[in-house]
Amino acid sequence: MPPSRDLRDHLRLLDERGLLVRVTRPMNKDTEIHPLVRWQFRGGIPEERRTAFLFEHVTDSKGKRYDIPVVVGALAASPLIYCLGMGCSEEEVGERWNHALAQPVEPVIIERGPVHDVVHTGAQLEAAGGLGMIPVPISTPGFDNAPYTTASHWITKDPQTGIRNSGNYRGQIKSPLRLGLFPSGLGQHIYLHWEKARAKGRPLEAAVVIGGPPVIAYATVQKVPFGVDELAVAGGLAGEPMELVRCKTVDLEVPATAEIVIEGRIDTTELEPEGPFGESHGYMHPRQLNPFMEVTAITHRRDAIYVSFISQVTPSESSVIKKVGYEPLFTRFLRDDLGLKSVVRVAMHEPLTNLRKLLVVQMAHPDEAEVWRALNGAAVFHPGVGKIIVAVDEDINPWDADAVFWAMCYRMKPHLDVQILRGRSKGHAPPFAGTSEAEERVSYDLAADDSAMLVNAILKEPYPPISLPKREFMENARKIWQELNLPELTPRQPWHGYSLGQWDEELDEEARLAIEGEHYRTGEKLRRRRRPAE
Repeated sequence: MPPSRDLRDHLRLLDERGLLVRVTRPMNKDTEIHPLVRWQFRGGIPEERRTAFLFEHVTDSKGKRYDIPVVVGALAASPLIYCLGMGCSEEEVGERWNHALAQPVEPVIIERGPVHDVVHTGAQLEAAGGLGMIPVPISTPGFDNAPYTTASHWITKDPQTGIRNSGNYRGQIKSPLRLGLFPSGLGQHIYLHWEKARAKGRPLEAAVVIGGPPVIAYATVQKVPFGVDELAVAGGLAGEPMELVRCKTVDLEVPATAEIVIEGRIDTTELEPEGPFGESHGYMHPRQLNPFMEVTAITHRRDAIYVSFISQVTPSESSVIKKVGYEPLFTRFLRDDLGLKSVVRVAMHEPLTNLRKLLVVQMAHPDEAEVWRALNGAAVFHPGVGKIIVAVDEDINPWDADAVFWAMCYRMKPHLDVQILRGRSKGHAPPFAGTSEAEERVSYDLAADDSAMLVNAILKEPYPPISLPKREFMENARKIWQELNLPELTPRQPWHGYSLGQWDEELDEEARLAIEGEHYRTGEKLRRRRRPAE
C-alpha cells in the first residue's frame, strides 16, 4: 500500500478503518479540543484503540465560529495510524526509513497546487484577520499564554548553500501578523540558518507548512544530518518525488497539497520573549528570548483543515511519531554503523515525553565488551539523547518497565555494572535558568553540566529458570480462558517459564514426573540421599 498522497487521502483511510472520530458539536478551541483528545492518552485507552479526532464545528472563547475544521491525532495517535500514513506495516517501518535515508528522492516543482486555492497577501491579509483566521487550539489550557502551532513544519533555506531544511517547531500566535518561533536548541538546523542570515545582515525567509502529506511530517521530525533536505527524504519514504509550488512572497517552495502555509521573514536583528508553553519534556517551558516571524502571506486549500498534535505529558502523538520512526534508525546505527550484530533493537521507553532520555538496548548473547560498546554508542548517537541507558537480554521486553527493572534488580551489580558519563549536555529539559524578564536570553542550557548512567543488566552467568509454568501449560490455560469467554488477554513478557542455564536433566525429569503424578518416585530418591545431621 503506498503512503497517503495528502492529508485528505489519509483522513479517508482512517475513516474507512474506524480510526477517525468526527465531532459535530461545537468545540471551543481554547478550552475543549486538546483536553478532550488528551483523555485518550491519559484515560487508560489501549494504544491500539486510539484514534484521530476531527472537530467539524470549531469556536473560540469569544464565540467566533471558524470555517476551518481541526484534526488532532491524525499523524500518530497510535503506531497503526503512523504506519497507515507511511503505507507499510510496523515491521516494515525500519526498512522504509533505511531506504529513504540511503536513496532520497529530490522534489519536483510544479506550476500550481491546491495550497494556492486561496491566497491572502498585503491589505487583504490584514482585512481577513491574518493568523486570526486559523483556529489554532490552546494545547495546555490554564498554562499556555497563547495558542501555539504544534504540527507546524518550518521550511527555510541555508543562506550559503541554498539547501532546504524542514523542521517541526512550535509557533506562538503573538499578533495577526507575528508568529513566535522556538528553535528548541542551538543545534537545530533552523537556528543555524538564522545565524547565517544574521551574519549576512538580512532576515531569514520561512514558510510554515500545516497539513501536508503524512510522510513530510514524519521526515520533518526525524533527525537527519545537516544539509540533507527532509523533503527529499519524504520522497524516499513515498517512493516518488514530493510536488512543490513556489511561495507567493518568499523564495521558498512548499508542498503543493499542503492545507495551510504561512509565509514570512524571521527577524535577525531583534529577539523577543516567547513562551511559556507545555513542552514535550513534560513540564511548562519558561519564557525565553527567541526569534519571531513577520507574516507576509497565508495561503490555503479551499475547505482547508487545520492539523494539531499533542506533544506534552501524555504519552503523546509526537512521542509515537519519534518512537516508531526513530527506534529503527537507532538500532541500525548500533548494528550496522558500529558493527554490533548482537543488538536486537533499541527501545525509547519514555512514555510521558518524546525526548528519548531513557533508552533500553536489547541484545542477544553479547560479550562484555559488546555491551559497553553498545551502551557508549547509544550515549553518543545524538546530543541530549540517552540519560539512562540500560542493556538487557533478548528475553526482556525492552518496552516493559517492570521487566527492565526486574533485570536491573537481579542481573546487575551496581558497583560493577554501572558507569557514569560526565560532561554531558542537558539539552531540552528542566530545570531552567534565566526565566526572569531581566535574564531572558537565547540560551538552551546546552552546557556540559549533566551526566548519563550506563547500566549493564545482561546475564553474566547461568540463572535458574523463570518461575512460571512452561510455555505449553500456559498456552493450554489460555485456550481454556478463551473458552470461558473471560476478558481478552494481553500477555506481558515473561508470560511463561524458561531456562536461563542453571537447570539440568535430572531436575527436568523430576518436573516431568510431578506432572505425571509420579512425585513419590522423586521423594523416594531423595530419601536415599539422606546424610547425618552435624
